[in-house]
Amino acid sequence: MTEAQKRGKEPVKAFAYLRTSSAANVGADRDSDKRQREAISAYAKHAGIEVVAEFYDAAVSGADPIEGRPGFKALLERIMGNGVRTVIVEDASRFARTLMTQEAGIAMLVGLGVRVLTSRGDDLTDSDDEMRVAMRQIVGVFSQLEKTRLVKKLKVARDRKRATGQKVEGRKSYAELAPEMVTMAKRLYRKSPKTGERRSLREIADELAGAGFLSAAGTPFTPTAIKRMVEG
Repeated sequence: MTEAQKRGKEPVKAFAYLRTSSAANVGADRDSDKRQREAISAYAKHAGIEVVAEFYDAAVSGADPIEGRPGFKALLERIMGNGVRTVIVEDASRFARTLMTQEAGIAMLVGLGVRVLTSRGDDLTDSDDEMRVAMRQIVGVFSQLEKTRLVKKLKVARDRKRATGQKVEGRKSYAELAPEMVTMAKRLYRKSPKTGERRSLREIADELAGAGFLSAAGTPFTPTAIKRMVEG
């Protein structure tokens, strides 16, 4: 029972918004979305808020334009179609990592009369508290600074390897990113001992989706992607 229910009040309804920035963090038994979901749920329970739907942008960079994210776009559509006016995120970095993207997205939701809360109870849309707004902007600046510093550091390391003739690792295969997913795909692709037939690539994609293995866009893999998995 929530705190609101104990007090005999109708709980505030909210949407949860999750984002993972890497394909390696997407799928069953991954920690990122699980951690975000648990943090949001714990805060909502404590605050007497009822989370009625979840919107998830899988493998989407925090620097990507907010309006171009499929999960966020679906969130906006639901907000404009009903009376829910509260969104909960784990923290500001899940909403956006770059300052401009963060402020643009918050401004978009404020325009719809929406509050954006973090799992710590911070109100990212509170424009009356000058100190909170300033702190949010400072955190956003340093977050972007740290990301820029890390990107430069990694580039220097890659350039140094190239200079010595070492091979610089390119894009990882599905087997490297999610070996258990590929193992499952290959198992599903085996011929049936009874009929001698195989499942179709689309059927395998649906089976993987049911197990939590989705593409970077959060949708079932295409037959072409499944073919790479089973033949790789």
